Amino acid sequence: MPRALSVLEKIVSSILSVMGLEEIAARASGQFRTTQSMVANGLRDAILSGVLAGGQPLRQEEIAESFGVSRSPVREALRQLEGEGMVAFIPHRGAVVSEISHYEVEEITEIRIALETMAMHKAIPLLEDDDLERAEEVLHRIDREEDLITYWSELNWRFHATLFAPAERPRLLALIKSQHDAFERYIRMHLALSDYEKPQSEHYELLDLCRKKDTDAILKLLTQHIENTSELLVTYIKDGKETGANGLAKNTS
Repeated sequence: MPRALSVLEKIVSSILSVMGLEEIAARASGQFRTTQSMVANGLRDAILSGVLAGGQPLRQEEIAESFGVSRSPVREALRQLEGEGMVAFIPHRGAVVSEISHYEVEEITEIRIALETMAMHKAIPLLEDDDLERAEEVLHRIDREEDLITYWSELNWRFHATLFAPAERPRLLALIKSQHDAFERYIRMHLALSDYEKPQSEHYELLDLCRKKDTDAILKLLTQHIENTSELLVTYIKDGKETGANGLAKNTS
């Protein structure tokens, strides 16, 4: 595991050297309709990139100053992020960045398997050639992307969402998306611990099975695809806690 930790530390060092909270705030400014959305998205980026580490206090006054806003939208943004599992409110301490937890990984994994296999099962009979071509183009984009630490989560979601979309279950898709969002910082860690080649090869295999409409094989592979990532992360987090390495954001982007 020391080699993995070294890689993670280099990633964090690189990110922190070019992007602090104020820079993220400046980038978020003007991109969102409401001040609350701007602050929430800026803080989310800071947590996912490791600028804000697990357990780090989130002081409303400092955040408001960084974003150039009042404390009211900051409070609302923190409550929003609490609902996403990225922020926790602790008595006598206030808001802090949520620590990573292998229990959370296991729970999200269980939810993802239940929801995604349901969506996939409903979508399989309705998949058309255009759907499969769009999904394949996303995989080609992943193969070409040079900055996968930044863009993997977005592209990975786009691939899976393209396969789920024919099911025409927008509420189900929204529930699945919320779990992908909650899992994003763990996914960044997964890329730092291994690489994209294994999950990407599973994507191509999944796409090939979708062309064949092999329902049983598709659902089996999708379940395995989700579990493989979870097992690696749970092992790392447990080992990290034993060696005193607490918090994803302290170790990766």
